[in-house]
Amino acid sequence: MSRIGKLPISIPAGVTVAQDKDGVVTVKGPKGELSQKVDKSIIVKIEDGHVTFEVDENSPVNIKQKQAFHGLYRALVNNMVVGVSEGYKKELELVGVGYRVSNQGNIIEFALGYTHPIFIQLPQEVKVETKSERNQNPQIILECADKQLLGLICAKIRSFRKPEPYKGKGILFKGEVIRRKSGKSASAK
Repeated sequence: MSRIGKLPISIPAGVTVAQDKDGVVTVKGPKGELSQKVDKSIIVKIEDGHVTFEVDENSPVNIKQKQAFHGLYRALVNNMVVGVSEGYKKELELVGVGYRVSNQGNIIEFALGYTHPIFIQLPQEVKVETKSERNQNPQIILECADKQLLGLICAKIRSFRKPEPYKGKGILFKGEVIRRKSGKSASAK
């Protein structure tokens, strides 16, 4: 049994959880609607305001895989419940001379020291806000109900300019600390 998989998920007020015959769990709430297909080796029980997950002992899948699925699907459904009730928020910061960001609706334009601007079109589920204040690094604030989608978008944005350890420039999460390296001159003696 998985330690994570054994924990029940409490359903907050205003959120409904349902499962159809194909094994798709659907979570609806004030922030949106999300769905996730659950493997046949995991039994989902929705009762008394809680969602519990159990391993089907009669399933032909091997025991290690069942235990892995047990914790995985519990975590995914929990992320969905939190997402549709509270939502997820990520803040990114652009550190570097001349780095700028602006948005028009769900299209973000970056100026990251390349010869050309970079544009990215975000899905409709993601809300974006950009801030550019004097004497502060430009910021991007992303909000979404889907944690997986939000993480994927943040990873894509960070890939445009990964944080580098020598000058500390790049696209960072707000509050992230980059371990700095000394350059060539520090090793010469």
